This record gives sequence, structure tokens and C-alpha cells, in this order.
Amino acid sequence: MSWSKLKQQLEGFLSPALHGRVEYRAPGYRYLPDKSGICYISVDKKNVLNMSDKSNPIRWYQTELEIKNDPDIQIPIASSDIEAVRQATKGPVPEDRLIVMARSRKSSEHAKELLSAQAALSKSNFIVVANKFLTTPIEESIESDDMVLNILALVDRRVGKKRILSMAEKMKLKHPVVQYFYELRRGTL
Repeated sequence: MSWSKLKQQLEGFLSPALHGRVEYRAPGYRYLPDKSGICYISVDKKNVLNMSDKSNPIRWYQTELEIKNDPDIQIPIASSDIEAVRQATKGPVPEDRLIVMARSRKSSEHAKELLSAQAALSKSNFIVVANKFLTTPIEESIESDDMVLNILALVDRRVGKKRILSMAEKMKLKHPVVQYFYELRRGTL
């Protein structure tokens, strides 16, 4: 499918409140057919998500330690997480220490997921992901680990107010770029 047709379809699925504010761009270069060029999503004429560059307004993480020390990332700990740590220690450990260990374990897992999603984004082909979005159900795109699929689903008109508001807890665990588009969409409700 040509880029112009794909762009037209993606913009056809935009929420009416975001129509004209969110734009998809993936310019190709005529003399460099093997290069995909830059791909970006802009909001209000500003490049918010530049897929070939890490120097955009959204926070990119370089290390697991940055993610673990970021106060904006709040990772909920369930009793099952604490119980798993209790089973792994095989000994008497104070309850407050179990909570610290469970939080550390969960934040390490979350950090690894964020870093792998970030790495996949920088080398992903936006056109391939956009085609996948158009052929899969909206629920799969929302639940996916792919950041671009999440973003495309969040700005989609098929995702209603009730579903957007019910996603608040899940969004805390997503990458900051997905959180940005969630807040953008929530602000238009």
C-alpha cells in the first residue's frame, strides 16, 4: 500500500477531537530507496514522536537505573508479587523488606520492557506497524507491547470515553510517549 493511501486511512480513524491536530509523516527520499527516511507523529505541528531519533520531547531512557530511579513511574505491587518473593527467599524476612524486594524486582522487569520497546521503536518500520494496526482488532492494539500500536489505538475514534477513562491504571506502566498520547486523548473528552 502506498504511503498516501495508508496515511489517509490512518487519519480516517483519528478521533474527531484530534483531527487536524495529529499528523503522521514518513517522507521517503527518491534517491535513497533503501533508506526509510524519517518517520514521525506530530501534534499541533510539533514533532512529538520522531521514530529515527532519540532527541524528541518525550523522555528516552538509556539505562535500567534511570527507569528505576524515575519518581514519575509508579509501579503497583500486588500481594502475589510479595508472595513470590517470600517463596524465593525461603526464610524469615521482615514484611517491609519483602515489599522493597518485590518493588525492586517488578521495576527491573518493567525497565527491561521499556528499554526493549524503545529499541524496537528506533529500528521499527512505521509503515509495517501501521499496516498491522489497520488489520488487527483495536483491543489487540491497545493491549500490545508495541508503543506505536498503543499510540495509534489511543488516538483512534473507535476507542470511546469509557474505555479511555478505564485505562488510567494500565497507562502508568506504559512508556512516557504512550502516556503523553493517553493524556492528549483524555484531555479531548
